[in-house]
Amino acid sequence: MADSYFPRWRVQPQAIGGRVVGPDERLAWPQMLAMGIQHVVAMFGSTVLAPLLMGFDPNLCIFMSGIGTLLFFVLVGGRVPSYLGSSFAFIGLVIAVTGYGGHGPNLNIPVALGGIIACGVVYAIIGLIVSAIGTKWIETLMPPVVTGAIVAVIGLNLAPIAVKGVSANAFDAWMALVTVLCVGAVAVFARGMLQRLLILVGLLIAYVIYAIVTNGLGMGKPIDFAVVANAAWFGMPHFTAPVFSLQAMTLLAPVAVILVAENLGHIKAVSAMTGQNLDRYIGRAFIGDGLATTVSGFAGGTGVTTYAENIGVMAVTKIYSTLVFVIAALIALVLGFSPKFGAVIQTIPGPVLGGVSIVVFGLIAVTGARIWVVNKVDFSDNRNLIVAAVTLVLGAGDFTLKLGGFGLGGIGTATFGAIILYALLRRKPAQQPVV
Repeated sequence: MADSYFPRWRVQPQAIGGRVVGPDERLAWPQMLAMGIQHVVAMFGSTVLAPLLMGFDPNLCIFMSGIGTLLFFVLVGGRVPSYLGSSFAFIGLVIAVTGYGGHGPNLNIPVALGGIIACGVVYAIIGLIVSAIGTKWIETLMPPVVTGAIVAVIGLNLAPIAVKGVSANAFDAWMALVTVLCVGAVAVFARGMLQRLLILVGLLIAYVIYAIVTNGLGMGKPIDFAVVANAAWFGMPHFTAPVFSLQAMTLLAPVAVILVAENLGHIKAVSAMTGQNLDRYIGRAFIGDGLATTVSGFAGGTGVTTYAENIGVMAVTKIYSTLVFVIAALIALVLGFSPKFGAVIQTIPGPVLGGVSIVVFGLIAVTGARIWVVNKVDFSDNRNLIVAAVTLVLGAGDFTLKLGGFGLGGIGTATFGAIILYALLRRKPAQQPVV
């Protein structure tokens, strides 16, 4: 008898911390609800931070993360456990396309949305190709030395934006450093789930310190809590229609390459942890992620990607039930209908957000290096050395290529440069005998 499209989700009467609960299993519903809430908390910091850095409405982006996760769940037939949240891969290019200054709403969001939709369509097309012929060609084009360099470049390219955002005055700069210390202290000294939520917990501690120093002691710019008091508890998300600009679409479409690398790594990691081979769902996962990004772009949200934060939660709890992510997505939808929730997010001070950005962008850069370490990339091989070296400088230096009215920024140049350079250098010339 052929397998049904969705699993049957056998009930596993196992307390949290017991044996592995597979994607096609579930716990009792009270435990499932608790796990869903935990996954919302895990994705929350980054899913909110990314839109704030780009000037998007974080409330809407939380809502669209729920929609995207449900779309992904349906496309993969409930077989791949994953939460789809705001992707950091878009930040640099969205800022470049819109000219966003880093504070308040981004008035040029519609132009960026057209590019996000283009990226989602390209991503879905890649998924269709993978469904037809497999992933071998992706692994050939983007081995670990290439994917590691591309991921590292995202963080390095964003570094000047983070530093510039907290350099307006001495108070902002010091508060940014206090925020960095808060996040660092949580990362090093906290334990368990607190440590896994280092960004969120560190941000909350820094927020309280900022409020005490400004609202309490009268230093710097105080937090305006009136916006929270005046916001309604329930209301519709604020949707934004896209504008399709050829230049923005051409610049943002290549981000699909980065999302492919992230999603591929996600599925490989979950396969290893669960002992189940999920490779046959990779094409459908790409299509689901691409469709979720496209729908988010049409509504006014950021592009989305599979979240490493939630992989971390699964690794700690050993619970991989895909139904947990349905619960998390539904909770995100409820939060998206609360303007008061969005108003609270909007009160996060710029220096605190900037300090968190310094940490996050640094972690992205280091994640690229971690890909090299985990995959034991051999830098005694000059091909790997040249590919990584050139890619890092192109991205960190924001090297831009212009052709007529079209320009390709640092992340795009570095991404294509890494793939093309590796392909050109892939075949080594035959060794000449030493005479």
